[in-house]
Amino acid sequence: MKFNTINTEEYTLFQLKEHNLNSMLAPKLKSEFVVLRNEGVRVLIFDLEEVQYIDSSGLSAILTANRLWKDFGHFILINIKHEPVEKLIKISRLETILEIYPDLDEALKASVQS
Repeated sequence: MKFNTINTEEYTLFQLKEHNLNSMLAPKLKSEFVVLRNEGVRVLIFDLEEVQYIDSSGLSAILTANRLWKDFGHFILINIKHEPVEKLIKISRLETILEIYPDLDEALKASVQS
């Protein structure tokens, strides 16, 4: 699984560098989320800019991260650029439970206000 993480004092940005977030990647991604949570990351920003497709396993990994950060900090999705990903999130009605922003700047503005 290819990804970058950028750590700052305020947040960690996790940039997934894969086109498909599917059953092949989801277990590894969940493990990375657990490691970050155990390291004490309070705000995790998950950048989906390169992700073109998510299946149910990928969705499960995202929901796992959301649960890990619930009552601990913030789990935020940004840069949903591809229509299939956007449709899946809307069909699943996840926009009602996940924090989603168009880009990093918007996410940071919102987290400053909360």
